[in-house]
Amino acid sequence: MDTKLTVVVVEEDRDRAIAIVDALKDSVDCDVFVISEASGLGRKIAVHAPDIVLIDVDNPTRDMLEELTLASGPLERPVAMFVSGAAGGLAQAAIEAGVSAYVVDGLSPARIRPVMDTAIARFRMVRQMRSELAETRRALEERKVIDRAKGLLMKAKSIDEDAAYALLRKTAMNQGRRVADVAGAVVTASGLLG
Repeated sequence: MDTKLTVVVVEEDRDRAIAIVDALKDSVDCDVFVISEASGLGRKIAVHAPDIVLIDVDNPTRDMLEELTLASGPLERPVAMFVSGAAGGLAQAAIEAGVSAYVVDGLSPARIRPVMDTAIARFRMVRQMRSELAETRRALEERKVIDRAKGLLMKAKSIDEDAAYALLRKTAMNQGRRVADVAGAVVTASGLLG
C-alpha cells in the first residue's frame, strides 16, 4: 500500500482504540477515524468513505455479527473483523456476508498491516469476480434476447438464422446501436403486436 489510506476503526474500548490507532500510525500512512458506538454505524462509516474498516469485537453473537457486518458495508469496501475467541459458525457467516478478513484472537497491533493488506487484496479479488459474473450474466441475457429476436425474424421473413442475425447486425450498424438493443426492440415490438 503506497497511497495514504483512510481507515475506520470500530472499537468501544477507548484504551484499545488508542492502541490500535497508534499501531496503525506506526505501520501504515493513514488517516484513522474511531467509531465507538455501533448505533448508526453504516451512516458513520459512510461519512468517512474509508478504504478499509476494522471492527474489533470481544465475543460477538450471531445477531451482533450480522448487524455489524451489514452496517459496515462489506460489499462496498474491505472490512476486517477481529474477534476474541472462536465462535462456531460465525466466521463462515461473516465471510458469506462479505467480510474480507475474519481474525480470531483479537486485533493485535503487530498483525494489523498484514491483515489489512490481505483484506484489501481479497476484497479487490472478490469485487473483480463479482464484476465478471455480472458481465457474464448480462451477456447471457443478451444472447437469449438475440436468439429470440432471430427466431421472430426467421418466422416473420421466412429467412434462415444467419440471415436473421445479419439483418439485426445491419440494422444495428445503420442506427448506431448495439445488436442486443435492436434485438430487444424486435422482441418488445413482437410482444406488443401480439
